[in-house]
Amino acid sequence: MTATNVEKLVEHSWHHLSVEKVARLLESDLEIGLSSDVAAERAEELAPNQLTAQKQQSAWLRFFQQLNQPLIYILLASGIVTAFLKEWIDSGVILGVALTKATIGFVQESKAENAIAALAKSVATEATILRHGQKQVVSSSELVPGDLVLLSSGDKVSADLRPIEVRDLQVDESALTGESVPVQKQSQALEADAALADRTNMAYTGSLVTFGQGRGLVVNIGEMTETGHISQLMQQCTTLETPLSRKIDKFSTTLLYVILGLAAFTFAAGIAQRFSWVEVFKASVALAVSAIPEGLPAILTVTLAIGVSRMAKQHAIIRKLPAIETLGSATVICSDKTGTLTENQMTVQEIDAGGRRYPVSGGGYVPDGEICVNGHSVDLAIAPALYECLQAGLLCNDSYLDVQDGNWTAIGSRTEGALVAVAQKAGLITEKLEEALSRLDTLPFESQFQYMATLHDDRPERLIYVKGSIEAILKRCRQMLDEEGEARSLNPVPIEQAADRMTKKGLRVLALAKKVVPASQSSIEYSDIEQGLTFLGLQGTIDPPRPEAIQAIQACRSAGIQVKMMTGDRAKTAAAIAHQMGLNQTQEAPVFVA
Repeated sequence: MTATNVEKLVEHSWHHLSVEKVARLLESDLEIGLSSDVAAERAEELAPNQLTAQKQQSAWLRFFQQLNQPLIYILLASGIVTAFLKEWIDSGVILGVALTKATIGFVQESKAENAIAALAKSVATEATILRHGQKQVVSSSELVPGDLVLLSSGDKVSADLRPIEVRDLQVDESALTGESVPVQKQSQALEADAALADRTNMAYTGSLVTFGQGRGLVVNIGEMTETGHISQLMQQCTTLETPLSRKIDKFSTTLLYVILGLAAFTFAAGIAQRFSWVEVFKASVALAVSAIPEGLPAILTVTLAIGVSRMAKQHAIIRKLPAIETLGSATVICSDKTGTLTENQMTVQEIDAGGRRYPVSGGGYVPDGEICVNGHSVDLAIAPALYECLQAGLLCNDSYLDVQDGNWTAIGSRTEGALVAVAQKAGLITEKLEEALSRLDTLPFESQFQYMATLHDDRPERLIYVKGSIEAILKRCRQMLDEEGEARSLNPVPIEQAADRMTKKGLRVLALAKKVVPASQSSIEYSDIEQGLTFLGLQGTIDPPRPEAIQAIQACRSAGIQVKMMTGDRAKTAAAIAHQMGLNQTQEAPVFVA
């Protein structure tokens, strides 16, 4: 397969093709991948699998481009003429204003270009592949179309892949789509018009595998990946015109004609009065210079530079100086919710166990906070139902918390990370529980069942812990724990009411249950979960709003700017988040659910 043929393949809608057709087009084997010789040929013919920063113009050219404005032309011309007339101070001030403007713009745009170029380094990693049936670990830059890549939890996707085999594969695509919940991947073909975020049979460069395993064929590399397209868009140089710049250009052009007309009229009138043409010329030039508003570009440049400086302190990249004026003219801001208005960290805020509600303090994955009852920290010794609920969430879990430089993060599912964090807030220690109740088997989460289950050795018997949607769990339960931890007949009404109350607060609700099985059982099947579960409780998680985002919304409202939240959440969840952020307090700032 030549480089030209490989490049033509990018025109295919890979998500719309069957696994077999994808392999046939890529001339790859679904079992053993590419041979080393074929991979080497393609590597020679194609560019490496990496993002390349656009070749920048020379520094001098980028500097002089800052002077490409009509008003600056007038300033430069007046500076040169005043220098010709030996008005050195005036000439120095005028030229200094022009050079200051160019310097500020040059420095700011250079910073922005460097930040954009850093994107090319953010996707470099290693990949585990099969070549001629042999497992190899190679640099992501060595991948070629047709390579068979192996994926497992914790891996970073190194190229755009078409999964051909998955086992409970979940991928975090928040960097690309903004959605915080990991996407369950599958291998079946989808409709041709499926949107990027709905292509569940694709794995894109830079995304993170949070759960499960899989293997996929490389379909796009380098600049042809979705991340590469974003990089190219960011590097495009377009002429930036803002309302203010258009007005200044129009004003400058009109002023230029007026000044030249007045100077010509003055020169003609002086000659008609029989004055010396040298004196008349000097007078005409003096008139032209005095009519030029030298301070206008200086004031504009300094004002915009102050805006850029303030934005930079907030870690915002402003590529072109005039863009600040456009931002200042905004009357409506449409913002994504996840990771922008919210922290992109799931947190358990409320637990319902044994018929009692327990608010939870603290945010993020830091295990600092309290589980309260009647305003006081709860004692798990007198709340056995709560203890069972927390223990189930901690053990029926494939994620863990990691701390680096004081920053706590969830490795794996963010929702599962929240369950670990809340259990640790109550004093439960993961290592001790896993040692006392060692896991024997697992039923991973499946979208068709809407639950996950784990089997644990609780000598002399064994326990199955289950967590999932309230609909999937309740219909499989016969009993529930009361406040004292005693099993009694299940009454689903108060449980459904508690779940509905949590949902109205914007919480995502998980139900937890358990089942005691004989000591002889060493594995679990889906049939073991069909009935006979004991309901343990509900845990409500939320991606909390950023405090700084709430302040920003208030500042926007005071400035007359409407803020609209864009989200794919359920209407009740979106409305609850909007209420917490103060978005739906007025009719001028509704919430859009997309």
